[in-house]
Amino acid sequence: MSEEFVFGWHAVEAVLKREPERLQQVWIQTGRQDKRVKTITDTLEELGVRWAVVHRRELDERVGGVHQGVVAAVSESREWTEDDLLAQLAASDKPPFLLVLDGVTDPHNLGACMRTCDAVGVQAVIVPKDKSAPLTPVARKVACGAAETVPFVRVTNLARFLRTLQNQGVWLVGTAGEAKATLYQADFKGPIALVMGAEGKGMRRLTREHCDQLINIPMLGHVDSLNVSVATGVCLYEALRQRLG
Repeated sequence: MSEEFVFGWHAVEAVLKREPERLQQVWIQTGRQDKRVKTITDTLEELGVRWAVVHRRELDERVGGVHQGVVAAVSESREWTEDDLLAQLAASDKPPFLLVLDGVTDPHNLGACMRTCDAVGVQAVIVPKDKSAPLTPVARKVACGAAETVPFVRVTNLARFLRTLQNQGVWLVGTAGEAKATLYQADFKGPIALVMGAEGKGMRRLTREHCDQLINIPMLGHVDSLNVSVATGVCLYEALRQRLG
């Protein structure tokens, strides 16, 4: 089985808690002797997972990001399929609450979106396989553990899968600056998928055409758009407000 790296304390702890069988080895930066380190190393000892204290230089060489002093080698996680998601939605007693990211290529934005999805209870993040950021170690680190809790589904044909969701009764709400309705006029209470496009370009034409409703986020200042992860957070929390109400 192929190997990948997870780094950052939240990300490593999430794997340790939810998928400990994936852990192969953990490296911790020398100089750390706090309670957090002891808790993790004690758990690794119990599981029989190898770990070592190393110089920061060795961690820097393993990963290209801010590792916070901990890196783990893990077996590659199984990727969710379209059928996996549809089966999960069919088995759930809750109305679908999904996020679709069309053309978001920055792993930092993907990770931030995943983190918000975990916070508000989104059941899955859906992206097209082409021209979208994969779930890289950087995205996992930014997600602070959410990459291990929120299913990440890459689909071959996004437009076709959106039609499948519609046939399952899911209402597709897309965001577009030129939309006449605002975020606060949308109904997020039922089975919904929020569709967000890339910064600048927005959603692709076919994605836009499949949306049941287009909305905008009111902008009262001089800037004309928000970072996609910020915009996603604004929309998801409005959806959560309505769903809790």
